[in-house]
Amino acid sequence: MRAFVVTAPGRASVRTVPVPVPGPGEVLVEVERAGVCGTDAEFFSGEMSYLHTGQAEYPMRLGHEWAGVVATLGPDVDPSWLGRHVTGDTMLGCGRCARCVDGRQHLCADRYEIGIRRGWPGALAEYLPVPVRFLHPLPSTVDAIAGALVEPGGNALRAVQAAQVRPGERLLVLGPGTIGLLCALLAAAEGVEVHVLGREEPSLAFARRLGFASSWTAETLPPVPFDGVIDASGAPGLPARAVELVEPGRRVVFIGIAGEPSPVDTRELVFKDVTAVGVLSGSAGLAGVIDRFAAGVVDPRPLVAATVGLAEVAPVLAGTRRPEWGAAPKLHVDPKR
Repeated sequence: MRAFVVTAPGRASVRTVPVPVPGPGEVLVEVERAGVCGTDAEFFSGEMSYLHTGQAEYPMRLGHEWAGVVATLGPDVDPSWLGRHVTGDTMLGCGRCARCVDGRQHLCADRYEIGIRRGWPGALAEYLPVPVRFLHPLPSTVDAIAGALVEPGGNALRAVQAAQVRPGERLLVLGPGTIGLLCALLAAAEGVEVHVLGREEPSLAFARRLGFASSWTAETLPPVPFDGVIDASGAPGLPARAVELVEPGRRVVFIGIAGEPSPVDTRELVFKDVTAVGVLSGSAGLAGVIDRFAAGVVDPRPLVAATVGLAEVAPVLAGTRRPEWGAAPKLHVDPKR
């Protein structure tokens, strides 16, 4: 099969590799769509911290946002899975430790992460092996495009739920990227008044076209109280700004990861009685976001600017973007191209 393989910082190619053989309790998924994200770009550039802590190494196969069809069953897998449209969790916990038993498999010390951690191959390939216990069936109303947005959607749903903003209250989302806009869409669907903060006018204009008229730059942000703030930006200076902007006694949620430490004055947290929450993965939000996509409460597909083939992934990860793709933040890959 064809797969996108990163061999060193800035070096990758499409290679012919053996088709994976699913082990006991695993299936082989024929990948229909896979998303690329900032984590993939950091692995491609060599900046991702896992490369420097021994949790990942080259060569590696990227891709953790995906949807596809179950093509082959491993031993001991229920035959009813064959042919089903699915997506799945990225975080593959061991299932035995205290964290896994407690429902925190995304924090398992021995976890694999699809396309990210400990060598588990990713979805930028024609086929992907996945343990069946981490699969999520996709209803007929969720196509492959939306299905490949379930993983980032699960992250966004967890962030919105962690912010604890009620209908009619005001939420500020920092960063109009894929996660930030998914947060905005999910919160707006719950009746929350959503504001978006960004830096570049094209991305803010795109947010306005999605329906978020209250999309601002730092200079135009109105001096109104925000009942919750989600930092989905990855900018090292914005976590502290989030704490400044949130109403006393409310919550800030950190889901963006900066490339350098992000200083936050904990005295501000104490004096304002603010709760700060970090969100690592979408694991606990996957089922909920599938339900919302299936019901049409949220349509994530306008976030996809284009779908490319495997041969175009390296330029995309290096930052190349065609003008005709517009300002939508997400790019998808069809491994069959």
